[in-house]
Amino acid sequence: MLERVSRAARLDPSLYEEVEADPSSMGQATAVVVLASIAGGIGTAGIEGQPGFVLGLIVNLVGWYIWAFLTYIIGTRLLPQPATEADMGQLLRTLGFAAAPGLLRGLGFLPGIGAPIMIAAAAWGLAAMIVAVRQALDYDSTWRAVLVCLIGWFVQILIIMIPFFVIGSFSASAGQAPAA
Repeated sequence: MLERVSRAARLDPSLYEEVEADPSSMGQATAVVVLASIAGGIGTAGIEGQPGFVLGLIVNLVGWYIWAFLTYIIGTRLLPQPATEADMGQLLRTLGFAAAPGLLRGLGFLPGIGAPIMIAAAAWGLAAMIVAVRQALDYDSTWRAVLVCLIGWFVQILIIMIPFFVIGSFSASAGQAPAA
């Protein structure tokens, strides 16, 4: 698994092809997402505290599935190429391994260098996602993979923000006195 994580972080296209074709790698892909989520929680725990850690872990796991689903729909239905053929399992596996650069987020708590590490991990993770999408959807164009990722990212942000707006509106209305 460590060798696969290393190859994923190096943006090795053959790794993404390998896990796309290997249904038995789902457990490893899940482990990468969980470990990257824990690392992100450690990196931000000093800023957000323990509730941020737990919420971040849950949001990352749910977000991984949502991201794979959106990528599947956008990549196979809206922007397919003639060679595009993929299923949810393939996208979950490739996108799971694309979370490998997120392991660096565990260093986000370090004073002075934590924020740049978090930014670098996010940018590196985006590059890994693009490679994963390109390989999983059998695209010959990296730009098409970038477009799928941008559209999916925007839609995912909207989906993830809905509960926060609902909770926020309930919190705001709970603190207000009834109108007389």
